[in-house]
Amino acid sequence: MLTNCAAQDGFEISPRFRRTIEERVARLERDADYDEAQVARLVNGDHIRRQLRLVAVERAEVLRMRLFLDRARIRVPRPLIEL
Repeated sequence: MLTNCAAQDGFEISPRFRRTIEERVARLERDADYDEAQVARLVNGDHIRRQLRLVAVERAEVLRMRLFLDRARIRVPRPLIEL
């Protein structure tokens, strides 16, 4: 979890790491949509409850990652030649 200090100061991440997180968010959103659609095929109440819990956890993780990306800045690479 982010501390108040870290949230206020902000932090930097590499463009590659940001891209990795964005790809993970997209994958989780697709998985959550697919898993939610599968609920209609389930009969057992316990299975339905577990499936809905899975969807909720996937969507919560998406939200957590999006908040992380909102707080992060992309690190600007250092110049190759000192000026």
